[in-house]
Amino acid sequence: MKFVGEITDPIHKFIRFTELEKKIIDSNVFQRLRRIKQLAGAHLVYPAAQHSRFEHSLGTMHVAGLAGEHLFSIGVIDKESIQELRVASLLHDIGHGPFSHLFEEALKVTGNSNHETLGAKIICKTELGDILSDYGFSPQTISEISFGNSKVKFKNEIISGSLSSDLMDYLPRDGFFTGVEYGKVDYNRIINSFRVTDSKSLALDISSFYSFESMIISRFEMFRAVYFHKTVRSAEVMLLHSILLSSDILNLRGLALTDYLNLTDESIVCSISSPQNNKAAQEMISNYLDRKLLKCVYERFIRKQDNYTKLNRDKIEELRLEIARLAKIDEKKIFLDTYGISLVPLAPNKQEMKSILLVSEDEFFKQPVSNLPLVNSITGYLDMIRVYTNHKDRKKITKISNDVLDKELPEKQ
Repeated sequence: MKFVGEITDPIHKFIRFTELEKKIIDSNVFQRLRRIKQLAGAHLVYPAAQHSRFEHSLGTMHVAGLAGEHLFSIGVIDKESIQELRVASLLHDIGHGPFSHLFEEALKVTGNSNHETLGAKIICKTELGDILSDYGFSPQTISEISFGNSKVKFKNEIISGSLSSDLMDYLPRDGFFTGVEYGKVDYNRIINSFRVTDSKSLALDISSFYSFESMIISRFEMFRAVYFHKTVRSAEVMLLHSILLSSDILNLRGLALTDYLNLTDESIVCSISSPQNNKAAQEMISNYLDRKLLKCVYERFIRKQDNYTKLNRDKIEELRLEIARLAKIDEKKIFLDTYGISLVPLAPNKQEMKSILLVSEDEFFKQPVSNLPLVNSITGYLDMIRVYTNHKDRKKITKISNDVLDKELPEKQ
């Protein structure tokens, strides 16, 4: 590989790029990521959180390149594979729509799409496919690595999962721009401890286990302090509902790929604010822009239990309407927000992490998460349930929300 330039970056200092990477970065499809915020509505709580999917993608490429260079140095891959890993990581978020995961929530309601499905189409069916082919790389192969479908397991693991370049960029980047102190990751130590088994799985030298453990705890703390912050989610609930209320004007059910690639945070806000759109959506997006946010009147966090079945979309709507009926207020003033995550990163196959591969003195062994006290303490899934409102009688809604939701949810521990 020959680097042809570099970009100054506050997280990694300097990010170098090859001729192929420059072609991709300069493409219209990739430049669109500049106009998609990494953290959707978080800037209304953390004002400096204005960073985009663009710089996160560059950072992920940089970290994946470090991993590739290390694996090359120990004889696991060749030089061409380093470029392959870098490009796949550069494109791992190419399918994101406006406001990142938030727009994906809207698409799930209307069309069951996700950024990985869309990303695969973008890599293979746009100018990106032609660029990759011109440089001797298969768009299909790059797409498979980008979204965890490669037959070579460790390539998937370098892009996504608990040892991924994605995780090692977004934690320090989100921590830096929000100003919180949880996102610090010693990724150089982790990467230089990578090993690969005969079955092509990624393993970590036991000497770096504490750095890995610290990274997993950092992710957990970032969810609590930033990603699940009740005011951040308030802003995102307003964005999500204004998008859903504008489904027709945004053509969410019949969105062609070319139209999708024209969508940005700003274009979505402009469409929702359009006089041709319905008044409820216009009012909500106006309140969002003026930071007149919904107030949280009920909150529960539930660790996954054997006797708990996650609320489905129909049940959520039923409960929301029941709260409004009992409170005798307009149901349009009640918003029920539910969101669930795996407390530790999912494996590339989207399964919960049950163990980590470690190596000590050239001996590989699986260490069950149950034997790792700190990591084990935060394993499993966490469901968040909140009620938001802009109604003045919040005490009444709080009481009724408790009465209605506590019947449906597990007993408080």
